[in-house]
Order: sequence, then structure tokens, then C-alpha cells
Amino acid sequence: MAIGSLSAIVLAGGDGTRMKSNRPKPIHVLCGKAMVLYELDALHEIGVRRTVVVVGTGAERVTKKLQEDGPDLSLEFVEQRFIRGTGDAASVGVAAFGYVDDDDAAVLVLPGDTPLVRAATLIGLVAEHRGSGAAVTILSAELDDPSGYSRIIRGKADRIVAVIDEADVVDEPIGRTEVSAGIYCFRLNLLAPALRRVTPRNTRGVHLLSDVVRVLADAGHPVSTHRVSDITDTYGVNDRVQLARVEAELRRRTNHRWLERGVTLVDPAHTYIDTTVYIGADVTVFPGTMLQGRTVIGEGADIGPNTRLVDCAVGAGARVEETVGHDAEIGPGAVVGPFAVLQPGDAIAPGLETGAFYTSPTRET
Repeated sequence: MAIGSLSAIVLAGGDGTRMKSNRPKPIHVLCGKAMVLYELDALHEIGVRRTVVVVGTGAERVTKKLQEDGPDLSLEFVEQRFIRGTGDAASVGVAAFGYVDDDDAAVLVLPGDTPLVRAATLIGLVAEHRGSGAAVTILSAELDDPSGYSRIIRGKADRIVAVIDEADVVDEPIGRTEVSAGIYCFRLNLLAPALRRVTPRNTRGVHLLSDVVRVLADAGHPVSTHRVSDITDTYGVNDRVQLARVEAELRRRTNHRWLERGVTLVDPAHTYIDTTVYIGADVTVFPGTMLQGRTVIGEGADIGPNTRLVDCAVGAGARVEETVGHDAEIGPGAVVGPFAVLQPGDAIAPGLETGAFYTSPTRET
């Protein structure tokens, strides 16, 4: 669903220091996929015509991952050679567009660590932006506890005048509960000149994208907000605790989707299904089951309990109980387990019953 002339900049260059990992933060895995891929999927769904990905730390690894696993989306990669904040990263990204002489051209700017944002939320943000005629529209939320979020500051006549980083809120009026999710929709031809006027005014001494709001407001441009309907869409990932929180929500959404499609999950809270898995109708999944990678489950199969299948194919009507399998194939109507171990390349014939404690026979080399 395209909404006018719409592009996107994804800021995927952060070093992710708090993750305490050698893996670049945007490609940490959630439910079987690199986290930034979920944002690219959402952009693809709404029909973004051009997406610029700003890479930095681990640029080659991030670029390779997105080229291999990304959706069918026109991606361009630009490198932020020095990590100087989100404002500097956005400047690197917007430079790829060159001169833009089109008042209707809009650009979404997203951090590369908000994998829960949905296409519907982005559609609402862009629609609000188009309808209001604003220079920038902020994805916002109203929170009882705004800890961890930048605050939206309003002046006379309820006019938005700035977005303040949480670390700098001490110098601003306190008690603000309206927050920015860090996702913006800008008029593309105003973004580059506004970024050039951003100076480090914060405690960290970096260029922040949020400071563009003050620049545009000071210049007399209107600023609007689109309030998110589900706060989980705004959850970001800065450390392993937040990674676990986001993955839990993503698994909840995934399980809910399969329940709606006719799959029985006996205990959804103890069922773990990657977003890359496919499950047919009338499948029953028992507690303690993990379905990972490119696993495909045929209609009417029973899986579990206490089963882990990675990159496996299970035929219709098969029964797999207390089994661990990697890159294996189970034929229709087969009965596997309990306590079976399937190695890569194993194939269980249709209708075969393996019995308990099955392991594959030694294959000739």
C-alpha cells in the first residue's frame, strides 16, 4: 500500500555498546530474524519506494545480512564513518537523496532497533503527516511512566516546540508524559537544511535527530504527532533485557496469529515459534515445543510436547513427540519419538513409526 511519494531512512549504524556483544545491534536475532529486518518488512508492506540504510559499526556484516535476507525492497547502503549521534546518521542518509524539489515528498526516519513497529502504525503516521501539512510528524505516546523516552515539549496554544532527550529533561519543565517513539515522518526537502542547523545542545555532546523538531518549530513550521494505539510498537532495544522484552512480545504476536489461522497451541505461553516458520491448519502444538528456522508443518500434524525442530519439514498428519531434529524430513502420517534425535539429512518415510529413543542409522560416507 503506497502512500504518495514516500521514502525511508533506517538508522542501523549504532555500536550497541550496552548489548555487550561483537554482533552489530541491528542484526541481533529475534524469533529467527535479524531485528532490523522486521522494520524493512513493514516498509515493504506499505509500499516505500526507496529505502536508505545507514550502516556504521560492523557495516559489512549488516549490509551482507540485509542483502541476503531482506524483503524485495530497493535498499541503498551508506556508511556513517564516525558515530556522532542520530542527527549525524540522518544527515548521512538524507545526503543520498540529493536535491529534492518536491513539497509532497515524505521520508520516514526510523532507528534500526524498533522491530515491533507495525505497517499499520507507519501508515497512520504518514496519513497524519499528509493530512496535517506538517514539516515533521512524530510517532508519540502518552505514558504514566515516561522513563527511557524523549519528551515532547509544547508551548503556547499547545504548539509543539521541541523534543528533549531524557538525559536533558532536568533543564525543561518536569512532569511531561507525552513521549516521542523516535520515529518521524519529514517533508524530505526540509530535512537536510534543518539537519545542517542542528548543534550538540545535549549532555552527551552528539547530534540528535530529535533536535530537528526544535529547528523546524523555531523556523515557524508546523509540527504534528500521531499517537500510537499500542505502546509495544515503540519498544526499542538497547540491551539484553530490552531484547528479551521485545522477543516476548513478538512471540506473543506470532502465536496469536497462528491461533487465528486455525492452529491449536495448547499452552501459548510455553510455545516458541519463529516468524520464519510455516504451520498448516488443524495442527496441534503441545507445550515446551520450539519450531525454528525454515520449519514447515503440514496440516493436521501433532507436534510435542518438549520438541525442538530446526529447518525441518513435517508431513500432514504426522506425530512428533519429545524429539530434537535439525534439517530433517518427516513424511506424512509418520510417528516419531518419544526421545528421538534426527540429524541433518534424515528422512522418515511416510507412515513409519520410529519407536522410542530413535536415532538415525549410520550413513555411509
